[in-house]
Amino acid sequence: MAAAGKTPKKGAKSADDGTKVIATNRRARREYEILDTVEAGLVLRGSEVKSLRDAKVQLAEGFGRIKNGEAWLHAVHISPWISTGLHDRIDPERIRKLLLNKHEIERLGARQDQEHLTLVPLSIYFKGGRAKVELGLARGRKDWDKRQAIAQRDADREARKAMSRRMSGKDAV
Repeated sequence: MAAAGKTPKKGAKSADDGTKVIATNRRARREYEILDTVEAGLVLRGSEVKSLRDAKVQLAEGFGRIKNGEAWLHAVHISPWISTGLHDRIDPERIRKLLLNKHEIERLGARQDQEHLTLVPLSIYFKGGRAKVELGLARGRKDWDKRQAIAQRDADREARKAMSRRMSGKDAV
């Protein structure tokens, strides 16, 4: 017997929203300070979708650019699908169009120009059967920033360990 109020409605989304992460850009989180994120659709050709579903993508060198009121994704490598013929081959590092609302493009373009920021792809995923890319508006970190972030993360980890030992009673006096 189903609990009251727990029956799913027809056409309702599942709890996980049908999101399947294909690739993440861990390097971007380390090399950049992410100030803002935005979700954008990705314009792909047929065999690129198959390659994405097979996780044949590299985001590490990728970046976004706003040009003539349109958003573009550069230097993201999507390997060609294995069974694609030579006449249907697509350049793996071609520039791909990003689908954003006009006001989002204007906002990102303005911040990018004024604050000297860059757009970096953080992850590519499928959401409801459509390819999406999470873009981060980011500022590059200097080497000392990276070392400082690592030291802060280590200090936080040590503090959490000490608190958990104290709470479990293993460090009792």
